[in-house]
Amino acid sequence: MMQTRDWISGIVGAVIFLLGLFPMLGKFTFLNEWPIPLLIWIVAGAGFYLAINSIIEITNSNIIGWWSFGVAIAVLVIGLFPLLHSFGIGPSWFEFNWLNRAAYNIIFIIEGFFLMIATFAMEL
Repeated sequence: MMQTRDWISGIVGAVIFLLGLFPMLGKFTFLNEWPIPLLIWIVAGAGFYLAINSIIEITNSNIIGWWSFGVAIAVLVIGLFPLLHSFGIGPSWFEFNWLNRAAYNIIFIIEGFFLMIATFAMEL
């Protein structure tokens, strides 16, 4: 039976998915005006949330959980390294200057997709 945490994961995933998809399609162009540090915080927070959901998936003996966990760790690194650098922690390459707004939109789409999968995979 679907629990509240499952539906919250699906809703958060859908919102993050749409935050990445709409700017790529040219809709809601005001999202392209958001500052990069805000996008970094969203990526890091959603990556942490995906990591928690994927651990729940893994404990339910679901193979999808391992894929979700791998994506969560990769996204968490992409979000955490620039945050650490903004606080003066880590070398200069932690800044990830090579990631532009389109890269963050693609990361949002991937994160949202895996969070929407987690909606159902946490119950398998």
